[in-house]
Amino acid sequence: MAVTLAIHGGAGNITPSMMNKELEERYTASLQGALNTGYDILRNGGSSVDAVIAAIMVLEDDPLYNAGRGSVFTKKGLHEMDAAIMDGRDLSAGAVAGVRNIKNPIKLAQGVMLYSGHVFLSGKGAGEFALNQGLEFAPDEYFFNKERYDQWIAIRDSDFYQLDHKDDNLKGVAHNPDHKFGTVGAVACDEHGNLAAGTSTGGMTNKRFGRIGDSPVVGSGTYANNETCAISCTGHGEYFLRAVVAYDVSCLMEYKGMSLHEACEEVVKNKLKRFGGEGGLIAVDKHGKHEFCFNSAGMYRGVKSSEGLEKVAFYGE
Repeated sequence: MAVTLAIHGGAGNITPSMMNKELEERYTASLQGALNTGYDILRNGGSSVDAVIAAIMVLEDDPLYNAGRGSVFTKKGLHEMDAAIMDGRDLSAGAVAGVRNIKNPIKLAQGVMLYSGHVFLSGKGAGEFALNQGLEFAPDEYFFNKERYDQWIAIRDSDFYQLDHKDDNLKGVAHNPDHKFGTVGAVACDEHGNLAAGTSTGGMTNKRFGRIGDSPVVGSGTYANNETCAISCTGHGEYFLRAVVAYDVSCLMEYKGMSLHEACEEVVKNKLKRFGGEGGLIAVDKHGKHEFCFNSAGMYRGVKSSEGLEKVAFYGE
């Protein structure tokens, strides 16, 4: 069994033409930093849950991604964030949706799992719980990003919503293929064979009506079970919700005896793609084997394991 950590920073139309050397270096350094932070916990005997939380917090603190500090703007010009964590040992989970001014939503999700007696909290109630737990809040200014602000301004007076930002495509709306998804996530297998998965996102630009995607929904965007696998998804959330993607991968392993690779390929490359779902996932099984699986042009991703594997990548292979 390998001790393994895998992370993602979003999937979509990520191609060499939309990147430059400086941007590649920024993403490489960021992903590597998150990998190192999470893997150090695993290497020192820490739990998969703690490693996942630590890696995601690094990505939430980086404005490159649509999570935490880099979250996109809603229709009202606010930041509403979602996150979830799941422990494969006993299927315990914590999730939050529509939270505001929480510096690290993944920490709040962990608090829900450990201390609330519940699984899923939302909005103001989740904020009250964060206060009770003494979690760190941040002012609106902390979450302000000029690039995302300009992108929101371009579509705020329309009924369009945008899956994520792209510098040269401020008109990008839900059906436009020229976009990327900046949701972040991590999965891990620790030295005891325990699995964990976590996901964090700012959702869609110009989203309305308190929209929630797949990221905080156990079984759709996030899932972990020691008997099968740990999964974190990124993509067009409505499709991932309808396909119950993360749990579907686990079910194919549990009930059909598929390998991690076979199950991921079936769900992402076949079932999800058949009805228009774009994006991908990262996964690890109880043996520490990992998978990067996506049907988009690319996915920001990285992996580090006790078998000497260490890799950061962006584009399709």
